[in-house]
Amino acid sequence: MAKPNTLYYGDNLDVLRRHIPDDSVDLIYLDPPFNSNQEYNVLFAERDGSRAAAQIKAFTDTWRWDQAAARSYQEVVEAGGDVSKAMQAFRTLLPETDMLAYLAMMAPRLVELRRVLKPTGSIYLHCDPTASHYLKVLMDAVFGARNCRREIIWRSGWVSGFKSKAKNWVRNHDVLLYYVKDASAPWVFHKELAYKPHEEGYQRRGGGGNSLGVAIDDVWDENALYSPWIKSFSTEKLGYATQKPQALLERIITVCSNEGDVILDPFCGCGTTIAAAHALKRPWIGIDITHLAINLMKTRLIGHHGPDVMESIDVIGEPTSIEDAEELAQEDPWQFQAWALGLVGARPNGPTKKGADKGIDGRLYFHDQPSGPTKQIILSVKAGHVTVSQLRDLRGVVDREQAAIGVLLSFEEPTAAMRKEAASAGFYTSPWGTHAKLQMLTVAELLAGAKVDYPPAAQTNVTFARAQRATEKAETLAMPLDG
Repeated sequence: MAKPNTLYYGDNLDVLRRHIPDDSVDLIYLDPPFNSNQEYNVLFAERDGSRAAAQIKAFTDTWRWDQAAARSYQEVVEAGGDVSKAMQAFRTLLPETDMLAYLAMMAPRLVELRRVLKPTGSIYLHCDPTASHYLKVLMDAVFGARNCRREIIWRSGWVSGFKSKAKNWVRNHDVLLYYVKDASAPWVFHKELAYKPHEEGYQRRGGGGNSLGVAIDDVWDENALYSPWIKSFSTEKLGYATQKPQALLERIITVCSNEGDVILDPFCGCGTTIAAAHALKRPWIGIDITHLAINLMKTRLIGHHGPDVMESIDVIGEPTSIEDAEELAQEDPWQFQAWALGLVGARPNGPTKKGADKGIDGRLYFHDQPSGPTKQIILSVKAGHVTVSQLRDLRGVVDREQAAIGVLLSFEEPTAAMRKEAASAGFYTSPWGTHAKLQMLTVAELLAGAKVDYPPAAQTNVTFARAQRATEKAETLAMPLDG
């Protein structure tokens, strides 16, 4: 059995096939991104709430009909069965389109998800109306139409002024496709938790419910006191383009699993499923294809539960040695950069190999006064040979940006000339003492746990948005479903 409380970095199809055994997972939630003219894996928002510069486009090319999509399609079709028939029908309807590429990517993953699900298990696939009808046909082929329990409508937000300018009916909902592996098995559903208490209005009209309260139907919105969407001022808002509220996941997990059941999210993103499962004392497995997402999930868990939480969590697929890091740097420089920055709690500055601002690969933000201005640290990541001129360039960027500190991350040890240049830059002074204005850290030092020297991060770091700290026991376990 796969070890619970594990984050896997990598392609979820490969991870599922290599690491997750048959019939080992109790509940699956997935929110697979679809290529509907949006940038996905946008993990961070600026402090003023504006759209973040830091974003990964790892899936952007996945949904183009190309050789990779054709190979995936061929693999599924040649495996035979209902899934093969569904994919062949899709190709007739959607010949070599981006949508067909998306379905060809999803099909083998759904097959693997069914394999790892226990006979008593459930799966929720979250999608928008752009692809929900195709995905429902595909889910029928993989899980069997008789195992579809509900199509749930989740109101995804309020009608903004921008939406109200639509040329026809305003789209304002997402779809959750809820299936079980085997409808004849005792699949988990705590009906007593799928009620909200009687409200005065219902009692006056003499309608709805029984002694348990009013049954929650398959349309979920804030008016139903159920899973409110994330607003611009929500404390849990992380700036992730497709982030879902933790309350939504807590409801699903509470009703469709027991304490101790294993929860799996193969498209983790910003880690809402993982955060909810951990708070509800369910072991979990999370998978994502970007180091940026893995780093965010670790930071989110630490922000909720404190640094000791990482002692009970494994991270598989990240570099653990110099050789691993060198291999990553050669295979994917952008992922190496995101990984290295994540080791010091920083975020990438832009979506490509070079930041939006020349000479800046990442940034850290901090406060060293209770109500003082936000200070920044500029980071530069070098996978190749490093020279004193690169350090001088970094010093110039620090001055230009009026940053407090500049940090160079590299494989190579700094030369004597580089050390001399760093010393000449002087120090940044904070209430906690002095901190070198130019700092250099090697990958070996990062792997050994070295950090940037700046005012204590536990008190001041604002690089990552943090939701409210979790209580010892999630409120949803102790409260009725109106919470």
